[in-house]
Amino acid sequence: MSKVRKLEEAVAMIPDGAVLMIGGFMGVGTPPHLIDELLRQGKRDLTVIANDTARPTVGIGRLVTAKAVRKVIASHIGTNSETQRQMIAGETMVDLVPQGTLAERVRAGGFGLGGVLTPTGVGTVVEEGKQRIELDGTVYLLETALKADFALIAAKRADYLGNLEYALTARNFNPLMAMAAETVIVEAEDIVPVGVIPPDSVVTPNVLVDCLVAKERRHG
Repeated sequence: MSKVRKLEEAVAMIPDGAVLMIGGFMGVGTPPHLIDELLRQGKRDLTVIANDTARPTVGIGRLVTAKAVRKVIASHIGTNSETQRQMIAGETMVDLVPQGTLAERVRAGGFGLGGVLTPTGVGTVVEEGKQRIELDGTVYLLETALKADFALIAAKRADYLGNLEYALTARNFNPLMAMAAETVIVEAEDIVPVGVIPPDSVVTPNVLVDCLVAKERRHG
């Protein structure tokens, strides 16, 4: 059965206060029309888990600029002056997480793990409030798993069942996040009949995808 929905219907499923994972790296691999529709529908008090907040007028940064975000969990906000301003002013909570640790926490959420052990951050401010565990003479931090209510994913191609193919580095965090959310909404550049995407090119299988919206083209 086709999982294709109208853009407005897909985004209407997301309530105010939801926890979102949004794919992308500086806007590359971030679903632009889903961001547009979140803004159009006036969603508020969102928690956004992402690699970064891009720039004030790009990708996730647009949500921050519109003050739709209550909390950001990300590895980098250095290119978004508005995220920095809101953090300093106490308007938006920001939890900065080392990039590798962020990826592992998302992966842990998707794989049903409670967390991961990493030496990254030991002896720094990253350690504050976290459990230290020593194994074989090495001290690790216990980093808890991250999960979300919704993952907003950008794909190069999807078939009507929801099998996904990504384009080069636009893949980035998208496959991991598709595994770590209760509901997965995908914006695909191209939606094609089942069988068009070579099996070896499918990165995210259809069982993880709940809803598809078309960015550009639909075939069949």
